[in-house]
Amino acid sequence: MNDIRRTILWVVFAFSLIMLWDHWQVYNGRPSTFFPNASAPAGAVSAPASSVPAAATPAAVPGSSSGAAAALPDASDSALAQAQAAPRERIEVSTDVLKLVFDTEGGSIVKSEFLKYPAQDHPDQPFVLLDTSQARVYQAQSGLIGGPFPNHKTPMRFTGEHALADGANELVLRFESPEQGGVRLNKIYTLKRGSYVIDVRHEVVNASGQAVSPRLYMQLVRDGNKPEGQSSFYSTFTGPAFYTDAKKFQKVEFASIDKVKAEFAPSAPDGWVAMVQHYFASAWLLPAGQAHENFARKIDANLYAAGAISPTGAVAPGATYSAEARLFIGPQEEKMLESIAPGLELVKDYGLFAILSKPLYWLLDILHGVFGNWGWAIVALVVLIKVVFYPLNAKAYASMAKMKAINPKITDMRERLKDSPQQMQMEMMRIYREEKVNPLGGCLPIVIQMPIFLALFYMLQSSVEMRGAPWALWIHDLSAKDPYFILPVVMTLTTLLQTALNPLPPDPLQAKMMWFMPLVFSVMFFFFPSGLVVYYITNNILTIAQQWIINTRMGVPPQFNLPKF
Repeated sequence: MNDIRRTILWVVFAFSLIMLWDHWQVYNGRPSTFFPNASAPAGAVSAPASSVPAAATPAAVPGSSSGAAAALPDASDSALAQAQAAPRERIEVSTDVLKLVFDTEGGSIVKSEFLKYPAQDHPDQPFVLLDTSQARVYQAQSGLIGGPFPNHKTPMRFTGEHALADGANELVLRFESPEQGGVRLNKIYTLKRGSYVIDVRHEVVNASGQAVSPRLYMQLVRDGNKPEGQSSFYSTFTGPAFYTDAKKFQKVEFASIDKVKAEFAPSAPDGWVAMVQHYFASAWLLPAGQAHENFARKIDANLYAAGAISPTGAVAPGATYSAEARLFIGPQEEKMLESIAPGLELVKDYGLFAILSKPLYWLLDILHGVFGNWGWAIVALVVLIKVVFYPLNAKAYASMAKMKAINPKITDMRERLKDSPQQMQMEMMRIYREEKVNPLGGCLPIVIQMPIFLALFYMLQSSVEMRGAPWALWIHDLSAKDPYFILPVVMTLTTLLQTALNPLPPDPLQAKMMWFMPLVFSVMFFFFPSGLVVYYITNNILTIAQQWIINTRMGVPPQFNLPKF
């Protein structure tokens, strides 16, 4: 039965390795072995190639005016000709939290900077999410389809201020298109102080002599590359995501779009469409009751679009149709996301353990309010979890202490009966029965707590609140690895100490492997965020203390069991 306990530990170890290998597969752009499509079953949807104008390619966006003119829809009116001849501009605007760059071609947002979130490798520079450069294409676009109407390739005229004035709470920007197909499109962006949500109003002005029925599209365009600086040892989701009240949250892998197998809700009267990556996201948020079609499609070799299309209905001659929407461009701060739109907090990727990770984050946030430091909040969270699971751990360590006490008797018996396996097994069962020892008692509590530990792992690695958050001494960013690798070394030493306090398996090979396991795991922690390593160090230290106290109470003096190498 003692072998059964070790077998369970090996199964746990093997499962952990398999999960790490699976994350490695996802990180390298391959589908997950166990969950190749994370979205819920629904009709496969992909917008026809001709329905939404193609997004700008890396070469076309920053290009010359001649390149831009070549990409415009055909038109013959003089206003459009004048707009085509006008120089293309990049309009920079800023609030207290955002700096955005708009392109007068289509009035699209082609760059966003977060003034309160520094870049990971350049703390003196703000983090860039949306971007249009040689390394990244990521834009928020909108326009009209269903005719030769203005779209995100149409030159527009900008009016408005470039910065939020002192004492003002709003900054209003206006982009006006020339008449095209008898229709003018006005885009009015309203930025608010302290907010990452932009109110967007599309005004469709029918200047023709007959009714028109265009459709409004809003899309997020992004290349399929992983965010810079992402760890090779763990990976978070990068790609489009959809949410509807009926189908809830649905992630779409870029690989599934490549294979035209993307599955998500094809239409809905509510919800949103987002582009998600580690710590940050963008999303078009549609008002409740506005029916729309969702789409996700591949535009170029490594360029993808996800968005929504909604009808305007018939717009009478001389009439104006207005459509309200919101555009979120910001960090995945859970409490903020919950206040913006239903389900938006789900862009924070908790993986399979969201049901456990969310309450753990809620508790961590309360502790942060008490200590004012995320690092000490993590330490306090581990202490609370250890207190809650103390009765269960006490039983486990008591069982291990009993096993340790009878280990010499088991070892002697195995040596005497090594040529008689059946008799050895019967004698071992007799010893366990007489000593009232449950060989599984030390494993089951560990197995029961594994989901909690994995949920904590996902919660800590997904929380943007850790990004740039200091702890103590040389740890200035809990989301980054320890620059001097001191924490991983301490974690390795505490793990080895914890292993030394456990009874050695009678099999010499198993005894050696039990020492190699923590060394193998420790390699990963040299590249893990400091916040995660702080959690595991605290957990190890508390586990060692519990084990020492319980062994002493059981009358089994703690001793270090070292294998013979």
